[in-house]
Amino acid sequence: MNITELARKLEDKLKSLKQELPKLGFHIGPRAIQIPDKQAEKVMDIWQEKKKLEEILKKAQEKISQRKEEKGEEIEEKSVIISSKIQVYRLAEELNITITKLMNELMKNGVLASVNESLDYEVAAIIAENLGFKVELGELENKESETLLKQKLEEVLSNEDKSKLQPRAPVVVIMGHVDHGKSSILDAIRESKIVDSEKGGITQHIGAYQVEKNNHLITFIDTPGHEAFQSMRARGGEVADIAILVIAADDKIQPQTLESIKIIQQKNLPFIVAINKIDKPDSNVKKIKKELSDINLMTEDWGGKVICVEVSAKTKKGIDNLLEMINLVSEMITDKLVTNPDGDLVATVIESHLDLGFGPVATLIVYHGTLKKGDNIIIGQSYGQLRAIKDQSGKSIEEVEAGLPVQVFGLKSIPEVGNLVEVIPDNREFKKRIKQIPQSLAKRNSLIIGHQEKLTKEEEGDELKKSKIQHLNIILRADVVGSLEAIIHSLQKLEHPEVKIKIIKKGLSNLTESDVDLAKTVNAWIIAFGVGITGLAKQLVSELNVKMNTYYVIYDLIQDVKEEVNKLLPEEIFEENLGKLEVLKIFQSKNKETILGGKVTKGKIIKAALIRVWSPAEKQELKGEGKVVQLQINKQDVDEVKIGGECGIKLVGQVNIEVDDILEIYREVKKQRKI
Repeated sequence: MNITELARKLEDKLKSLKQELPKLGFHIGPRAIQIPDKQAEKVMDIWQEKKKLEEILKKAQEKISQRKEEKGEEIEEKSVIISSKIQVYRLAEELNITITKLMNELMKNGVLASVNESLDYEVAAIIAENLGFKVELGELENKESETLLKQKLEEVLSNEDKSKLQPRAPVVVIMGHVDHGKSSILDAIRESKIVDSEKGGITQHIGAYQVEKNNHLITFIDTPGHEAFQSMRARGGEVADIAILVIAADDKIQPQTLESIKIIQQKNLPFIVAINKIDKPDSNVKKIKKELSDINLMTEDWGGKVICVEVSAKTKKGIDNLLEMINLVSEMITDKLVTNPDGDLVATVIESHLDLGFGPVATLIVYHGTLKKGDNIIIGQSYGQLRAIKDQSGKSIEEVEAGLPVQVFGLKSIPEVGNLVEVIPDNREFKKRIKQIPQSLAKRNSLIIGHQEKLTKEEEGDELKKSKIQHLNIILRADVVGSLEAIIHSLQKLEHPEVKIKIIKKGLSNLTESDVDLAKTVNAWIIAFGVGITGLAKQLVSELNVKMNTYYVIYDLIQDVKEEVNKLLPEEIFEENLGKLEVLKIFQSKNKETILGGKVTKGKIIKAALIRVWSPAEKQELKGEGKVVQLQINKQDVDEVKIGGECGIKLVGQVNIEVDDILEIYREVKKQRKI
């Protein structure tokens, strides 16, 4: 479509449109005449949303002005700071009102947003002012207090009829350093083979499983221990009621152990220390307890309050005791472990991925209420009608009670991890809500199915040619959202001022022909984590000679990317001083070439060495530079002359060399730099 035609359809001036397009995420060159039809359609959709929002803001502003006139200027308003983007639940927190009240206020003003969605400052400010607050633009503190899930759960429970509440299974997160045996402990608890299914014996995703002990159900979440999965461990801490901190008896407290402790303390989680691998000959339980005491975590048998259980995942020793301790801790927080099956739903996404057969799949845990097959649900900017629900064993079930981890099917797009689940029983209301889901959903879907949003292939190539910084271009595909987030976070840490890691395209599911085609166009490296490649794409990789690697362990992926970054770093060049030579006689000097005789007074002189010419010691002035092109002893060519030796030398360089001058001999050495 011609941009002129697009401007006419949008009832906007051409110049104004070209200025607005980059702000909306469409990078159209200032001299562009046409725009791809698909992009034109998206521009028109977003433009309509923009106009609608402007109308909402205008009406809301009129309401505020009217309210101020009615109440008078003497009314004192509370002051709040709002950032340029703020999530709905965070705005409710800043205004000190319930999420429900804020959602109602948003709907009154025609803004339909989920609790996780971000509002622009203009919208948030209008709503806040309408509620009687004076608003300032600024950065909000990074609060580590309550999470969205726990806020919502507390709000729902506070309004519940206590007589209808019944116990629910506690959600227990297993945390700790990589290879300390978290998954092995869970394996022993379930008497299954979780570790065998993990590539390299390392947990790559959050897994959720439920077991029963003495008629009490317990839901377990396993989190990865590798440093790359920090955000996934934090997410595990947010959704858990109790934490198990695993430390290997044959090791020590490691960085990821300390990070797990920090998360546990920030989330104010009751926790149990499980000292694992006590069956090993070199295990030292006392050493681990001493290290814990050094960081103010004193175990009960050392006179402290920290519950500690010694276990062996291999022999299953202590596993029953660990489960008993979990039940004991659960009894201490029974007021929080309650639910009303008929109450409002409180559930969250702990993992999501794209399945080739089933489409978008989300792993959920329900904390309150009941989720049923056929429910209309909205999860952030994703939505759908639940076609199927499966439990941890893959068995189809009709409904989900609190505490049970399940996978749900029927969503239109992959939901973001951490989002809350909303059930909309009324079909008309559901259709109305999904129509209001912002266009940012289209961008999210484009990442999943692999469309390029920011730049066309030609523009991408032009941008890279202009830049002096080296670029490592990557097309990244992963199996689940959690892994994708962790890999991107790790790659960002590998960036260097002289080498930029540029993720040209990212998404879930198998690699396709379009990925390979794009990789060839922009010279990108295709990285597949835990996913496959279609037959045609595989053939195209070979034909186009595109670099592609598949990984199942994040260690290997990060190490290989690090090596590629090192290769792109400019070599470090430094001087190696070789020696000095005193000029005894000048045989010939013409143009830029000089033939002379001299004596090596320090070190050595070699053929092809570089020189600096200095005047005699009494002056010590730098006269110029040159290079040795020939070296002779008794008219025989040699490669090297050591200290004390006399030789003939042919030099090239624009410098006037005289008898008694001193030649400083050196060479340049190149060294590969590393990050």
